[in-house]
Amino acid sequence: MFQITIFFLYIIAGFLFGMSRLPRFSSQDKMSLVVGFISGITGLLWHAWTLWLLIMVPAGISLSIGNVASFIALQLALIAIIGAVESSLRGLSGGLLILAGLVAVNTGGQAPAGMADPLSWQIELHILISLFAYGLLTVGAIVALYALIQEKRLRAGMLSSVNQLFAPLETTEKLLFGITSAGFLALLVAVSTGFAFVENLFAQHLVHKTALSLLALTLFGLLLGGRRFSGWRGKRAVYLYLWGFLILCLAYFGTRFVLEQILGRSWS
Repeated sequence: MFQITIFFLYIIAGFLFGMSRLPRFSSQDKMSLVVGFISGITGLLWHAWTLWLLIMVPAGISLSIGNVASFIALQLALIAIIGAVESSLRGLSGGLLILAGLVAVNTGGQAPAGMADPLSWQIELHILISLFAYGLLTVGAIVALYALIQEKRLRAGMLSSVNQLFAPLETTEKLLFGITSAGFLALLVAVSTGFAFVENLFAQHLVHKTALSLLALTLFGLLLGGRRFSGWRGKRAVYLYLWGFLILCLAYFGTRFVLEQILGRSWS
């Protein structure tokens, strides 16, 4: 039931943010923004609370695929609401909120018995930080794809009222690199806590996950360094980001699939 409520709150906020970018709705701009922010923030807080109850169960941490996807949707909504403070990003924010609503309504729910893993608080902390980093960088991947579409439209000279929903490409890239910086730091902390708290981090069943995570961390660091010292932007930066994200996906989903579905072992 809570998924439906969150879905409608996000959808309302998303459409109102998008409408605020269209000139024909400019007379209703202030009221739309007030209602949009109230709806979005209410959905965000409700989503965060219910998801916390689903993940932090008495037996330990429940990280079903549905809960992980819902956590990523929560981060989508958070970045969308923060981005909506900047008027030029409200079209993107609206799209992110609608996507968050669609994900949230199809995921989450009570975890089946036995899915939670009893772990030490150190390992739980490591897992939650890792999940936060992965979710943040997933949001960045969506923004990166948005930037690619935006650049393609500009190069093709596609001019229409839809262009009002797009922020200037430079603004989109600033948002992408802001997310990249935060995601890189979160991933760095996740890897560091892994070395500190996981005794068998380089055991045979985790070595691929560790190696791929380190490679992704290196690529994101290279991207930030290239941006800082050489001004990297455009397709080069976006493609490098997407490669880093793809490797991170392999580290999480690829390793988890092989361990749990093929080898019948725990991924954590």
